[in-house]
Amino acid sequence: MKFLLAFALAASGVIVSVPLFAHHGNASYDSTKTVTVKGTVTDYMWANPHVFLKVDAKDNRGNTLHWIIEAQNPLSQTEVGWTKNTFKPGDEVIVEIIPAKNGQPIGRFGVAGPTAGLATQESRIVINGKQFKP
Repeated sequence: MKFLLAFALAASGVIVSVPLFAHHGNASYDSTKTVTVKGTVTDYMWANPHVFLKVDAKDNRGNTLHWIIEAQNPLSQTEVGWTKNTFKPGDEVIVEIIPAKNGQPIGRFGVAGPTAGLATQESRIVINGKQFKP
């Protein structure tokens, strides 16, 4: 009886954890383009499953766009030198991103090319006039 209970618990743990391996890809991003966003940080979310940076930036017409820029998870970002304090609201930033295909002000840190979506270290990041080099 104890064996059956232990087996049932182990099996249910495996069944529940399988969806954790499923993850979205980079299909919503245009990995053939790189966009430079210059603006002011409004929020920086250091959380799982992804770190997000929100930036207000002007477009060519002077309208304010509210960019949402996705990075990897906190552990991966720590490995490339980021911390929960890398960005602060009010920071002036220049960042290179891979834009969303639908034209919305959404992107992912990185530069276009074969490593798009994984190129956080290659992406140019300037914070308050200083090149960020982890």
